[in-house]
Amino acid sequence: MLQRIQTVWMFLAIIGAIFLFITGQDFPLFGPVPFISIVCVALVLFGFISILSYKNRKRQILLNHISIFINALLLGLLAYWLLNLSGGIDFPEKGIEPIFPLLSIICLFIANLFIRKDDRLVKSVDRLR
Repeated sequence: MLQRIQTVWMFLAIIGAIFLFITGQDFPLFGPVPFISIVCVALVLFGFISILSYKNRKRQILLNHISIFINALLLGLLAYWLLNLSGGIDFPEKGIEPIFPLLSIICLFIANLFIRKDDRLVKSVDRLR
């Protein structure tokens, strides 16, 4: 159901991807290809599909695991990019962009915990019937 707590956590992960999309528009990763934007759009789509597939908890967990994997790769790329930046006059601020994938990973992990809790509850009710 849409009013469950895991929906809130998945929505917070989507908000993290949207914030990364907004703040990460000018990354020079991979040349002229807007790689960060494409990955953020994919994460938002995975999140909404996961939220809307509330009747199929296994699919929700699978989509959340895929999103966690993509966020981990994105976190690694952003950390690599930030470590290779020069901190001189041209680019004095390094940015907070790696925070958003990290928060999304945490939110998706907590959402998976609540999805598994709901799955156990449904299975226990089925045993009582």
